[in-house]
Amino acid sequence: MDFSDLERAAALVEQADALIVAAGAGMGVDSGLPDFRGQYGFWRAYPALRDAQLDFHDIASPSAFHSMPGLAWGFYGHRLALYRETQPHVGYKILKHWGSLMPHGARVFTSNVDGQFQKAGFDAECIYECHGSIHHLQCLRPCSKDLWSAQGFMPDVDGVRCWLRNQPPVCPGCGGLARPNVLMFNDDGWIERRSAAQAGRLQAWLSDVSRPVVIELGAGTAIPSVRHFSQRVIRQFGGRLVRINPHECVVPTRLDAGLPMGAASGLAAIVQLLDPCWDPGGLHP
Repeated sequence: MDFSDLERAAALVEQADALIVAAGAGMGVDSGLPDFRGQYGFWRAYPALRDAQLDFHDIASPSAFHSMPGLAWGFYGHRLALYRETQPHVGYKILKHWGSLMPHGARVFTSNVDGQFQKAGFDAECIYECHGSIHHLQCLRPCSKDLWSAQGFMPDVDGVRCWLRNQPPVCPGCGGLARPNVLMFNDDGWIERRSAAQAGRLQAWLSDVSRPVVIELGAGTAIPSVRHFSQRVIRQFGGRLVRINPHECVVPTRLDAGLPMGAASGLAAIVQLLDPCWDPGGLHP
């Protein structure tokens, strides 16, 4: 890595009046969450689905809930339990701290459905989850536009078979099968109401900022939702970009900074330039 890129990243954070966190799947890897990058990465995390020759597109779809609900809820139930147990890595604390120092604060745009930003203490009103949240449920049909919390559902999953052993959640309206309020593949039944409200709040906030910095973390090109958002902010709102990604860190202009690092290590490296005396915990032995 060119040290000038790191210096540029630190300068962009220091000069910004607002922080926009744009997080993809790689953000959770440093917290110990599985990396689904590529078919074989997914199958390493879920060998039962490898044995059944089901890839991520097959199981992450409404049709899976219709045709094999025990397996579909085994997959999503396992993820729900995993996200509930996982503690956010130190990078979340760094981002929250930087946002607290900026005149307009911080907002989050994420394609992740894991709820880790809320768990790390970010205000839920300041987060836009563009693919929904596994912590909310909806009717599979759907019979209405209602959403409700998944808090009362405690999945009992056979990890070897990726199979839900207890009863899946049901819709309180019609009694039919419920599903996560997550945007899946080939999904014309996703209820977007919650995410649309989040999008409206973010758009209103963006209209008031003048020097935003987008810190993009773990967002690749395979599912480019986060990258498209980052580049829209640069184009429409005069923002600058710090792209932290161990594999795909090329940035659109020389005014931006790309760091070929993981999320936690990249953020920690910027901290060492901005405030070497501050240790949010977990940076030093």
